[in-house]
This record gives sequence, structure tokens and C-alpha cells, in this order.
Amino acid sequence: MRSEDRADNKSLGEQGEAIAVCYLKGRKYAIVERNFRCKCGEVDIIARDGKTIVFVEVKTRRNEACGPPQASVTPFKQRQISKAALTWLAKKMLLDAPARFDVVAILQRDHAVPEIEHIKDAFELAY
Repeated sequence: MRSEDRADNKSLGEQGEAIAVCYLKGRKYAIVERNFRCKCGEVDIIARDGKTIVFVEVKTRRNEACGPPQASVTPFKQRQISKAALTWLAKKMLLDAPARFDVVAILQRDHAVPEIEHIKDAFELAY
């Protein structure tokens, strides 16, 4: 992959995360943290939906040539997100708090309004 392509993909990902934050805020989610990283993995958005802590993976694509965005949340990726979520919960001493994993899939076609699909409880805690 060329460096220009990597930069473009990073920019697309950042745009997608910003769109997802606006989308979630519009649905009364409280954004707690963005881009939490640890040695186990990363969580794009950590939010609260009422009393539930929601770990959100955002996937953004320009088209569906490689399938829908949510298809890239593989079992391996789910394990990474799960480990990062457990690390975050432990650091915050919230291991007993209700939590779930959501995916926000965004299709950002050229010059079009983004198509957003919010998949609640997209996957279970994966080890």
C-alpha cells in the first residue's frame, strides 16, 4: 500500500469516527473517551447509553467492493477490542458495570450523505 493510500485511509477513518460521535450524541449517548489504546488493542469510542458502557468499533468505507464495513470486524478484531475493553474497565474499576459492544458502519461515498448503520450488541466478549 502506498503512503498516500495509508494517509487517505487514516483520514477516512478519522472522518468516520467524527461522524459516529455526532451520530451517537444525537441519540443521547455520552461520549466518555475516544481512541483508547493499550498493548492489547484499541477501542474507537467508549460511550454511555444510560447506565450501560458501550465500546464502539467504527468502520468506514467509500464503497462495498470489499463487502460492507462491518464485515471487517473479524473474530480477531473482536478479541482485540474485548481485551482493550477489559483493560479499560479494570483501570476504571468498573468490571461489574453493564457493558456491550456496538459497531457503527459508515459508507462515505464521494460527495454523498454518509450511510450509517448502528449495530447494537454486535458481538459478545471474545477471548
